Amino acid sequence: MRRSAPVAAIAAITSTGLLLAGCSGGGGSSSGGSAKANAATQGIVNASDEKGGTLNYEMSDAPESFDPGNTYYAFVYNFSRLYARSLTTFKPGPGPKGNELTPDLAESMGKPSDGGKTWTYKIRKGVKYEDGSAVTSQDVKYAIERSNFARDTLSLGPNYFQQFLEDNEDGYKGPYKDKSKEGLKSIETPDEQTLIFHLKKPFAEFDYLVSAPQTAPVPQAKDKGADYTKSVVSSGSYKFESYEEGKQLTLVRNPQWSAATDPLRKQLPEKITLKLKVAQSTIDKDLKSGATNLDLAGKGVDAQTQAQLLTNSKDKENTDNALGQRLSYTAINTQVKPFDNVECRKAVEYAIDKKAVQTALGGPIRGDIASTVLPTDIDGYQKFDLYPQKYSGDALDLTEAKKHWDACGAGKISTTILARSDRQEEVDAATSVIDSLKKIGINAKIQQYPSSKYFSDYAGVPEFTKQNNVGLMMMQWGADFPTGYGYLQQILNGKAIGTSGISNLSQLDNPEINNLLDTAIANTDKAAREKAYAEVDKKAMEQAAIVPLTYFKVLNYRSPKATNLVSTSAYSGQYDYLNVGVKK
Repeated sequence: MRRSAPVAAIAAITSTGLLLAGCSGGGGSSSGGSAKANAATQGIVNASDEKGGTLNYEMSDAPESFDPGNTYYAFVYNFSRLYARSLTTFKPGPGPKGNELTPDLAESMGKPSDGGKTWTYKIRKGVKYEDGSAVTSQDVKYAIERSNFARDTLSLGPNYFQQFLEDNEDGYKGPYKDKSKEGLKSIETPDEQTLIFHLKKPFAEFDYLVSAPQTAPVPQAKDKGADYTKSVVSSGSYKFESYEEGKQLTLVRNPQWSAATDPLRKQLPEKITLKLKVAQSTIDKDLKSGATNLDLAGKGVDAQTQAQLLTNSKDKENTDNALGQRLSYTAINTQVKPFDNVECRKAVEYAIDKKAVQTALGGPIRGDIASTVLPTDIDGYQKFDLYPQKYSGDALDLTEAKKHWDACGAGKISTTILARSDRQEEVDAATSVIDSLKKIGINAKIQQYPSSKYFSDYAGVPEFTKQNNVGLMMMQWGADFPTGYGYLQQILNGKAIGTSGISNLSQLDNPEINNLLDTAIANTDKAAREKAYAEVDKKAMEQAAIVPLTYFKVLNYRSPKATNLVSTSAYSGQYDYLNVGVKK
């Protein structure tokens, strides 16, 4: 779900042949009139320290959760930093500058010892919750316990700590079932400021791992399990004022926040509102009029708005078209017949018409056609194509697809493909996939589910996918943190498979891939790690569990009333939400 290397602020040709104007220079202006297209990928647009006013967000669906320990969408990672401080985080900055890791709740980056198996952090003194009580190291430990070891209650976030902390082998059941007060033995808290993590093996990128909001402190006495999402206790610059599930969230300034303990946040707006389940077309209109300032999901404007923006030179100046270290792809379920046969999966690799899918997703301006699992802007990426597609005019040559489908021996089959109902471009892409696969004897029907429940209840959930004959799932993925490991681990390692809320939708469990990932992360040599990530990519494509479609690019519209806008690589080409302000 997160990112690495530079955002490409490059011009891109749309499917209608129009050229998106390039940026004329870094920065921008407080007037909002002189910034050019892609300006927010190069600098700060409408830089301002103006305080006050209400900053308005909208979103086409609703997040799975606002609980920092129970979420896996990049936009919630981004947004949650307003009320939840993780041990480290990414600096607000445009493009690749947004990938720079910095201490947040921690005083400094971690201190490794024992060859990288032990990591020590000191949290900042004087940090308080919204009620005035002190944030302690024990609260951070508890946050990790609940988010990683109570998976039957909080299943939506990644499970890295569960995989790598020593207690995983001791059968620790999480704080809701553990009756002792000791908790995880592998996280020591010798005093209220110190955290010591003991890992089963070295983890060279651990500072990135603790940037996840799962390390944001949670006071145990205030935890409400799955209902904590409704009243998160703030350690950040804003706190919850009200929350109507599926309708609206309002944040207000946290009076206990202090700039003396927080060099990153500015606490500019007086209030922040988020309206949920607003039609994307309405969001686009509200952005242009200034009625709203940001689209929370940050996935870009809809197709109709895109066409309008790219045919109007003035509107184009307020757009940012950035790579977001993301891949749009179709996951093939390796546990559902006939796709448990690699020959069947290879047939699908050849059969899906990627040019048609690219058009359905919005054309080249929304991403170049992909052939690898790793996006082009992730360290370790190497260009290759194991399943090259050939065309005769506009028609895809299906010779190789039919050859592998014959080798598969499945004949004509029926299967199910999943897509998110509130992402029309994803539904359109799934429809294109269906049309392609019909030509080799695969009859797929689409089932649509909202983003808020897609991963918790449907996509990748082993019981559901087996019972409903789900062979294919539409997916868009960005790295949890900006390295090859942060990108590949959760979608390819068999250890990431769970009962729900997982991202390894293919349920791929290949010992060779698992071992490569496990050994790479222990290596302190960055170049060696990147070489290993490239090897994992190739082996994953040999397994044909993922059909890469496009190296996703986002096209966002800048609200004329929003200040301090930067399009950041760290959060999928979204605008960095930490210090956005609003013109009153």
